Amino acid sequence: MDIGSAVGGRQGITPQQLQDLGDFEASAAFSEVERLVLRYTIAMTQTPVEVPDDLFAALQAHFDSREMVELTSAIAWENYRARFDHAFGIEAEGFSEGAACAMPERR
Repeated sequence: MDIGSAVGGRQGITPQQLQDLGDFEASAAFSEVERLVLRYTIAMTQTPVEVPDDLFAALQAHFDSREMVELTSAIAWENYRARFDHAFGIEAEGFSEGAACAMPERR
């Protein structure tokens, strides 16, 4: 099983996107809408949360109100799970053994 089918492949995420995630802004593997969603994800994940009005407006050009709620809640839920796990020291269970997740470079 390749990484694309193991991690998100059924949802349309390509192995190239996984590989380029840390540098999504420069990668040709992502569409402009996908870049907007990733920028939104980053903005929602930072502390404090600061989503620029222009970013939110750009997303609204592609997603209706219902889709914006769904997108925002999915990002918020993953942030909740990550913070919960960190607080309790919950470690990975090995489900992605052999897979790689490139971490973005800290600036």
